Amino acid sequence: MKKILLSIALAFVAPFAWGQITETKTIATGDGSGTITEYTPGSVIVLKESSGSVRYPLVGNTATYVTRSGKILHDDAVKTRIKVGVPVHVHYIGTGPDMVVDHVILDED
Repeated sequence: MKKILLSIALAFVAPFAWGQITETKTIATGDGSGTITEYTPGSVIVLKESSGSVRYPLVGNTATYVTRSGKILHDDAVKTRIKVGVPVHVHYIGTGPDMVVDHVILDED
């Protein structure tokens, strides 16, 4: 009797155990480059690109600012070097309203 009940229980549970679906989520990334036309720290950086002006959202202090050679710019350097008229590249994560810049790369060392 125990074997029959165990067999029925396993037959009932087995489809759920083997039928699990694994979800994979891909996060979009991208790059942009141009000259800064507007910059509000922690809010937005606007670049004049070949296709026109593009707004890139900055969320707080989450973006890393670096030089072309990879040297990290600290707060004082960011305040003096990231400004209107400076050419930069940006790397962002997400799309549409979920897009956020994670790296700003200064085109100079």
